[in-house]
Parts: sequence; structure tokens; C-alpha cells
Amino acid sequence: MNGYLTTHVLDTARGMPAAGIEIELFRPEDGPRTPIVSAMTNADGRTEAPLLSKGALQAGVYELVFHAGPYFDRTLGPAKGQRFLDRIPIRFGVDDPDAHYHVPLLLSPFGYSTYRGS
Repeated sequence: MNGYLTTHVLDTARGMPAAGIEIELFRPEDGPRTPIVSAMTNADGRTEAPLLSKGALQAGVYELVFHAGPYFDRTLGPAKGQRFLDRIPIRFGVDDPDAHYHVPLLLSPFGYSTYRGS
């Protein structure tokens, strides 16, 4: 198996990469909710290394959780109450463990989107 998993985060409201966002990766099918990987985005909005390196990706269901609340606190200032977005889960399936899966997050304070990138 040569597949691997990457991500990046873009702050679409500010028009720039989102640095300093904690990301956790889970395998919901594996029982207890314990992250299998945890990483932080760098100045380019990417992790320093793939979340799962070549050969570590397996077929099945994964979930990325992006901790956006602390990022918004840093970039927008402390919230005056509950933030609309705090932790953003993205659950996705892998059917080809030999492929590259890239799951980006396009983020703003009141919405987000994702897609399977390249």
C-alpha cells in the first residue's frame, strides 16, 4: 500500500492560510474515540508531514477534527459568547488505500467547505 493522507486549511475570510490549527485524526470504526494522529498547521496552513504517511492508509472510515475555535480567538479576538464554529469534524471514506487522499478545509467564522483534493 502506497496511499497517504494530507490536509491544509485556508481562511477564506482573511484570504490566507490558517496557521496554528490543531487537527486530530480518528478511525471511528476502531472503538474508543482516541486520536490516531494529532498535528498542527504551519504558516502555509499545512501539516509538516502527511497525517498518514505512505503505506499507513487503510480502507475504511476516517474523521478529521479541526480545532477552529482557538484559531478564531487568536485572529478575531475572544468570542462574546459561544462561537458558531469551534471543532469541525469531517468524516470521509477511503476505498483505495493505494491512493493519495487530500482533505482540505476552507474556513470562515460562519461557514466551511471541503472536497477531495489532489
